Amino acid sequence: MGNTKQFNSFAEFYPYYLKEHGNSTCRRLHFIGTTLVIGLLAYVLGKGALGLLIAVPIAGYGFAWVGHFFFEKNRPATFQHPFYSLLGDFVMYRDMILGKVPF
Repeated sequence: MGNTKQFNSFAEFYPYYLKEHGNSTCRRLHFIGTTLVIGLLAYVLGKGALGLLIAVPIAGYGFAWVGHFFFEKNRPATFQHPFYSLLGDFVMYRDMILGKVPF
């Protein structure tokens, strides 16, 4: 993948991440997936239901990838920038709650 854009910091990556999430349905699906991830992790930690850990990436990535492939019509940033993309999802989630990124 010779044309993969490189970033020197998350601060440099985040504007790119937001641009890749311009479609409101895609952002909403990310929000649903991230909410499920947080809820599942809380339940796993609270109840010790370690078997549910398998559902965490399915919930998070499932909703996000539907958003990208069917609504945003682009390739998820996860494939080239997995750590920054994961962090970007939680930062975008926070920014949506704070009204900095529209639903």
